[in-house]
Amino acid sequence: MPAAPVRATAIPSFGTALRAVESLLMSGGQRTARRNAWTSVLEDRRRARDRVETERVLRESLEGPRPLDGHP
Repeated sequence: MPAAPVRATAIPSFGTALRAVESLLMSGGQRTARRNAWTSVLEDRRRARDRVETERVLRESLEGPRPLDGHP
């Protein structure tokens, strides 16, 4: 008895499935606006991380060098 053929169909990721549903429900302009908004959110998060890092570096530079053993 021959084995049944195996189909190698890739299961789409959640993001891919979400984009497919989005393309059915939204017009092109709405999709672009949503993607632009998400890009802005990601950029705001990056700037916030950079700001926190800059504040830390400035604070440490004002406090002066710390000893290597970690004690003041």
